[in-house]
Amino acid sequence: MSTTATHNRGLEDVIAGDSGICFIDGDKGILAYRGIDIHELADNATFEEVCYLLWNGTLPTRAQLQEFSLQLVRERKLDAQIISYLRQVPKHVLPMDVLRTTVSALSFFDPEEKINTPEANRAKATRLISQIAMIVASYDRIRKGKPLVEPDRTLSHAANFLLMLTGERPSETATRALDIALILQADHELNASTFAARVTAATLSDMHSAVTSAIGALKGPLHGGANEAVFKILVEIDTNGADPVDYIKGMLAQKKKVPGFGHRVYSTEDPRATHLRQMSRELGYSSGQAKWFEYSKKIEEYINKEKKLNANVDFYAASTYHTLGIEVDLFTPIFAMSRMSGWTAHVMEQLSDNRLIRPRAEYVGPAYPTKYVPIEKRG
Repeated sequence: MSTTATHNRGLEDVIAGDSGICFIDGDKGILAYRGIDIHELADNATFEEVCYLLWNGTLPTRAQLQEFSLQLVRERKLDAQIISYLRQVPKHVLPMDVLRTTVSALSFFDPEEKINTPEANRAKATRLISQIAMIVASYDRIRKGKPLVEPDRTLSHAANFLLMLTGERPSETATRALDIALILQADHELNASTFAARVTAATLSDMHSAVTSAIGALKGPLHGGANEAVFKILVEIDTNGADPVDYIKGMLAQKKKVPGFGHRVYSTEDPRATHLRQMSRELGYSSGQAKWFEYSKKIEEYINKEKKLNANVDFYAASTYHTLGIEVDLFTPIFAMSRMSGWTAHVMEQLSDNRLIRPRAEYVGPAYPTKYVPIEKRG
């Protein structure tokens, strides 16, 4: 290994490349897309606007937003063979596993599968944004024995997903809550799944392969799967009638990690958690399901006091998604729906000035040279 190489376990604090997509200041709790603070975007923008911003570097004009929204509408369709595949998947299979395999299979039916130009990749990205939401909603209805719901051309991306998932036209409150959640999770610099996408793209593989790599990384409980783990704890507390603080004390006494707290980047509160906490509270009290927020708040206060750890994006996402009527094993697929905008932005950015990503490893094996021992002389 070269003496100029830097050894940081887990690549912590290693700058792996330049990017103009996402800005993070972990000491100040700042997250911005293309320089615009996440709080401004969450308060004012739609997911469609944010997706356009991530891809193009600027917010769209009214005309540009309308055209982009129409592009998403036109691509809100799945080939009949994809639907047939979803019907054949065993009903016990986790939605993230279905999503990983189905997104890969989408390339079979993409008209520009073998074209790797910027224009073709932009078209693929547009299709993927629309299609991933349809896959998640369609598989959930199929496994429950319910008929598929056609999208409504007049509804937004968030509203269409809720319509296709539940079969009912969503309220403005539910639509806006999901829209904000999608905005908050749209991108987060070189997190594990985005880095996986860029590593794959850097080999000059295709868009679908890069995104499939990202989905595989997001599935892990130390990344996107943390929000599912959070809600399972809330359910255990509710089912057993336990005191939330006592339950968490028990986990810590057993040296168990409490999911949804701490972050590799932020030393202050995760700015995304700020909005999700508020959404969890508002949705909880307006729907008569405030207990999930109240459990979460007690846990957060205890962990913050005892461990000096702040809630991250996953912690309040759990109670927010549940209150929207979303199954727990769909939490991470919805994270993927959101992050598809960031993944595709990073793939396109990687390809615009590509260099193969090939880090080094610190060798810690047997000393060199270790001699080969003939098989007849081995013990």
